[in-house]
Amino acid sequence: MALPPPFGPKKPSVSVVRLTGMIAANARGLNDATVAPLLERAFRRRPKAVAISINSPGGSPVQSSLIGARIRRLSEEKEIPVIAFIEDAAASGGYWLAAAADEIFVDPSSIVGSIGVISSSFGFQEFIDRHGVERRIHTSVGSKSFLDPFRAEKEEDVERLRRLQNEIHEAFTAHVVARRGARLRSDEDLFTGEFWTGKRAVELGLADGVGHLVPEMKRRFGDKVRFNVQAPKRSLFRRIGLGAATEMLSAAGDHVEERAQWARLGL
Repeated sequence: MALPPPFGPKKPSVSVVRLTGMIAANARGLNDATVAPLLERAFRRRPKAVAISINSPGGSPVQSSLIGARIRRLSEEKEIPVIAFIEDAAASGGYWLAAAADEIFVDPSSIVGSIGVISSSFGFQEFIDRHGVERRIHTSVGSKSFLDPFRAEKEEDVERLRRLQNEIHEAFTAHVVARRGARLRSDEDLFTGEFWTGKRAVELGLADGVGHLVPEMKRRFGDKVRFNVQAPKRSLFRRIGLGAATEMLSAAGDHVEERAQWARLGL
């Protein structure tokens, strides 16, 4: 005779962490400060696995690295496997997060890859000249005015930026190679910033298979597996609507930046 809870056998559980949006140091972005509590809770009580649902166009390489390192540290300390499930996209920093998992699953139409570094800005020097605005800037050393958007672009500034980008790109590439290893296929475009559909990503070794979170976890752990979803807590001010105007203005700027990130992927 089967014993009733809490005396009977426990149902297997899987912790689910949803990482959605741009990776950035601000309060609305994905970053180590906002994601850390979710990951810490996810690894408690020894679940069978931690499933990470990723839907991100990328963003800050530092925050991507910090989150990825935290995922690996907790997985190794607790000896709990991590399985990533890519939804619309895991591009650039989003793929950095996915590569921190032990396995990666995709939808056939997911956007995967964009292993590269990008920097974008505007130049306003002709605009201010046309309107009779004089730019005045004084520095103790020359490099402090690096890539000033109100002055003509300097070749030495561009070269310096490219050196910085190359170093970050090397770190990104090393992370992917270390995590994916022999699963990666030899492809000259793999680390050029190119991105692919989920189906092609599997062929290239950037992902392990096509699959969705719930059916894949049920296939592994049975139909009675429990899902413990970890979601960020809203602050008291946001729950009762205080500071709404400031919140809306700040969020508008973040939305424009994030929209640009998604647009790069055609999404």
